Amino acid sequence: MRITDLLKKQGIALGASPSSKSEAIDLLVGLHEKCGNLKDTAAYREGIIAREGMGTTAIGMEVAIPHAKSEAVKAPALTAITVPNGVDYDSPDGQPCKLIFMIAATTDGDVHLEVLARLMQMLMHEDFTAKLKAAKTPDEFLKIIDDQETKQFPDEAKAVAAEAKSGYRVLAVTACPTGIAHTYMAAEALAKAGEQMGITIKVETNGSGGAKNVLTAEEIANCDGIIIAADKSVETARFDGKPVYSTKVADGIHKPEELINKIINGQAPVFHSDKAAAASSDGGGNESFGRKLYKHLMNGVSHMLPFVVAGGIFIAIAFLIDAAMGAPQDGNFGSATPVAAWFKSIGGVAFGFMLPILAGFIAMSIADRPGLLVGFVGGSLAAVGSTFAAPGGDSTSVSGFLGALLAGFVAGWLMKMLEKLCDHLPRALEGIKPVLIYPLAGLGIVGVMMCAVNPIMGIINTGMTNGVTEMAKNPALIVPLCALLAGMMAIDMGGPFNKAAYVTAAGLLANSPNNATYMIMAAVMIGGMVPPIAIALSTTIFRSRWTDEERKNGPVNFIMGLSFITEGAIPYAAGHPLQVIPSCIVGSAAAGALSALFGCTLMAPHGGIFVLPTIGNPALYFLALAIGSVLGMLMLAILKRPIKK
Repeated sequence: MRITDLLKKQGIALGASPSSKSEAIDLLVGLHEKCGNLKDTAAYREGIIAREGMGTTAIGMEVAIPHAKSEAVKAPALTAITVPNGVDYDSPDGQPCKLIFMIAATTDGDVHLEVLARLMQMLMHEDFTAKLKAAKTPDEFLKIIDDQETKQFPDEAKAVAAEAKSGYRVLAVTACPTGIAHTYMAAEALAKAGEQMGITIKVETNGSGGAKNVLTAEEIANCDGIIIAADKSVETARFDGKPVYSTKVADGIHKPEELINKIINGQAPVFHSDKAAAASSDGGGNESFGRKLYKHLMNGVSHMLPFVVAGGIFIAIAFLIDAAMGAPQDGNFGSATPVAAWFKSIGGVAFGFMLPILAGFIAMSIADRPGLLVGFVGGSLAAVGSTFAAPGGDSTSVSGFLGALLAGFVAGWLMKMLEKLCDHLPRALEGIKPVLIYPLAGLGIVGVMMCAVNPIMGIINTGMTNGVTEMAKNPALIVPLCALLAGMMAIDMGGPFNKAAYVTAAGLLANSPNNATYMIMAAVMIGGMVPPIAIALSTTIFRSRWTDEERKNGPVNFIMGLSFITEGAIPYAAGHPLQVIPSCIVGSAAAGALSALFGCTLMAPHGGIFVLPTIGNPALYFLALAIGSVLGMLMLAILKRPIKK
């Protein structure tokens, strides 16, 4: 184990001026605390004092190496200070100490003895200690140590170099709810930053097609740490005992160097897995409660979207077939002809899984596999409106999307509590917990909970649906609502605001398919189409505002925008946020307002130009899209000045 593996930059204080041995110890202990090396600072300091009580750890030559082996230490580590004026450390040669290393060691093994022996061998070289005392920066201090270790232990240096070539210093996992743009953009940004920094890095992508470039057990064991840049849960039990830093996927795109430095500089907390966290990415230890809520929600949404999109488009095709055949638009519309009935039945089956999938994967994100049952059943009970009086379902108590959200979160947390309670059961029952105790108790919990809340949630759900329907009859209300939701699609282009607007529209479309919800869905899709098209127009017409690379990539956004892939605008928004984001919001909001004003509707929850037949008033819809895109382009031309040659 090399000294530079144990000593971090923030664990070095140069030019310190403690007035006593006690102050020097406090300073070094404080550096350990700052680096996150300790579980209990006070207990570790007591260990250091106890060791000093057995005899001074000053070794002469103006050097001291205090050390302690303690359960208060997370992992073996070093801190160091230089004291130009010296401090009395009870040195056997009577000289004040000007260079002090402090070793923090765990109780398992004898790492402190290995480190102590290594330091003693190196500090016997007076030119080496003189260079350390004269170092001006922590980087210089570390380089002096690294050079001396390489010189004194050449065989070890060769082994370290060989290991570095065969492994990766940093590993990363990227994931976003849809698994399309953000996932791969973050992976590319991290890989590019690692190459520029000279850091070997491997990135696993959890995209819509599954995990690619999967991290191996050997790579995980040999790396310095793992970055998780994800807006949904990813499997993290494999990272047990390794430093893990969790953050949102946008940081992987915008701050790749900062994330890599957190691993290299030892700023990531050590992740410890348990049964309840085995399938969650919340183990980084650095995320807020709100951030964890968002990731649980996005885990449900990301698994739900394929059912909504595919099922919704099949149902929309059924309506188109009946309309083309001249079928009356009554209660049987969409099933009047055999072909239409086939599409509507298949689409309805897929659509029917939406709420169980949403609730199931939210609960699974919270409570791992035991949460899947409670979530699925809770979502299904929300969809049919089960009550104590009518467990088979009551149409007046259908809690819909809101009920499924409640079922996923509350049932997931209740199952997590149940798992902890079951940890106290005899070990002989360990085998039957996942197949009998968890499912049986979970089914009872979610059944009672949903039968109790469905009547209340049903009233709220019905009120919201009726409210939206009434708003659609009044342009003074529906137009601002559509403008708001469309504008939200452009705020973060795939982030929380974007997903909130989209899920709201998709939920309304699924629960209450009518003219009002069709108008809202149309506004949301047009709001997501405007940003990439506005960027593409700007890079084509106002070429002087953009770099050669930005102009070259711009036309691709015509295709992405028309395909309803908002994420195409992200690289431009990341590079010029103050100009791009306001312009896109204004363009999207205007397009959404015009779409509602023109009475445009959309029966499919996704697809862009590929679902053109499902759009009501398509000519006016594309006029609204063109106006919003041009408005965004013009505002961008005003806010973003030409680049000076």
